[in-house]
Amino acid sequence: MLRAVVLGILCCVHAESGTHSLRYFYTGTSGMTEFPEFVMVGMVDDVQIDYYDSKSKQDIPKQQWMKDNMGTGYWETQTHICLGAEQTFKTNIGIAMQRFNQTEGVHTWQEMYGCELDDDGTKRAFKQFGYDGDDYISFDKDTLTWTAASQRGFTTKVRWDARSAMNRDWKVYLEETCIEWLQKYVQYGRETLERRVPPAVTLLQMKARGSADTEVLCHVTGFFPRAVEVTWVRDGRDHLEEGVQSGEVLPNHDGTYQLRKILTVSPEEQRRHGYSCQVDHVDLDQKIVKEWDPNSGPPIGIIAGVIVGILALASVIIGVVIWKKRQGGEE
Repeated sequence: MLRAVVLGILCCVHAESGTHSLRYFYTGTSGMTEFPEFVMVGMVDDVQIDYYDSKSKQDIPKQQWMKDNMGTGYWETQTHICLGAEQTFKTNIGIAMQRFNQTEGVHTWQEMYGCELDDDGTKRAFKQFGYDGDDYISFDKDTLTWTAASQRGFTTKVRWDARSAMNRDWKVYLEETCIEWLQKYVQYGRETLERRVPPAVTLLQMKARGSADTEVLCHVTGFFPRAVEVTWVRDGRDHLEEGVQSGEVLPNHDGTYQLRKILTVSPEEQRRHGYSCQVDHVDLDQKIVKEWDPNSGPPIGIIAGVIVGILALASVIIGVVIWKKRQGGEE
C-alpha cells in the first residue's frame, strides 16, 4: 500500500552504500484548500535539491551548492517544466475522477521517476505513477511498455503503450540524461552527500496506558546518511520483533535523521531479563549498546509524550506528498 509523503520534509528513500540516486516526486491533489494543488521535490540520495509548488510558481534551490552551481537559465527551465507538469496533473486527476465515477473528496495523482548509479557503473531507472495512494502504472524502459498495477490502470496502459515516441524519449532520459545530471549533482554536492555523522541514542521510559507494562523508547537522532540499524535485544542475544513498535526514519531540521523504536515490557519480563537498544551506522566503529535500567529514574511521561507527539505530527505531514517506498507519471 502506498502512502503519500509531505513535500516540505524529505522523503524516506535512501541510497545504498556505493550508490547515488536522483529522484523527482510529483504530487497533484484535488479537494484540498490549504495544501498546494501541485508540488514537486527533487532529491539526490537523501538530500532535497529543489522544490516547486503551485502557489509559488517557482522552482527554488534547497541546497547552497545547487544555488552556487546552477545558473538562472537552469531554474527558469525547471520552472517551465514544473508549470507544464502542474497543468498535466490537474487534467489527469479530472480524467481519473471521471473514469472511476468520483465526483468529490480528496484525490491524488503522484509520480516518481529517476535513476541510480552504483560505483561499479551499474545503472537503474524507474518511472511510476499512483492514484489515491495506490500503485497505478509503471514504465518498462526495456520493452517501452507500461504495466498496470491493477485492472483499474489497464485503460491507461493501452493508451500509453501506443505512444511510442513518448516512450522512446523517456528511455533516453532515464538511461542517459538522468545519469548525466546525477553525476553533475554528486560532483557539486559531494561534501554534503558523502558526509558522515554518527547517531546519539537516548532511552526514555513510561507506563503503558491501561496496563502495568512499561514502554521504553529508544530515540536515535542526528545521524547521516539515513541508513541505520536499530534493534532491541534481550539478554544480549535475542533480537526482538514482537512487542516492538518501529517508527519511520524522519528528517531533522539540520539535514540529519532520527528514528524511534518502542519496546513494551511486562513487570515479569523486567524481573527475568535484561534489555538493550543496539544501534549500527556507517559512521560507527562499533555498535552503540544502550542498556535499559528500569530503576534509572522516574517515568518521563511528559518528555516522551512531547517526542512522540512531534514524531506523530511529522508522520502526518509526511503523509501528503512523496511516496514512502514506491511510486509513479503522466496521462
